[in-house]
Amino acid sequence: MENVLKYYEFSDFFTDKSQTFSGNEISFSELNDTHFLIFERIKTTHNLYVSKYKNKKEIGVKPPEMLELLVENYDKSIPEHRLMIKQYLH
Repeated sequence: MENVLKYYEFSDFFTDKSQTFSGNEISFSELNDTHFLIFERIKTTHNLYVSKYKNKKEIGVKPPEMLELLVENYDKSIPEHRLMIKQYLH
């Protein structure tokens, strides 16, 4: 998982204070000024979302304007999971 986060330039994980992710840790990568991919870490699993915020300073602080679950229990060994990130970041 660390390789995926580094390769796609996700932020370090930090605790969500907006309660959108139930206080779990999250990490994000910018698609543009208002849209972001977010990994939510729940113990040893990760969920991948696409989201919209006014700006990146709101991530983990305020609820997103839009949030869509892309992959539940992300597994980098599953091609469809890897393609989900690639379709947004490449």
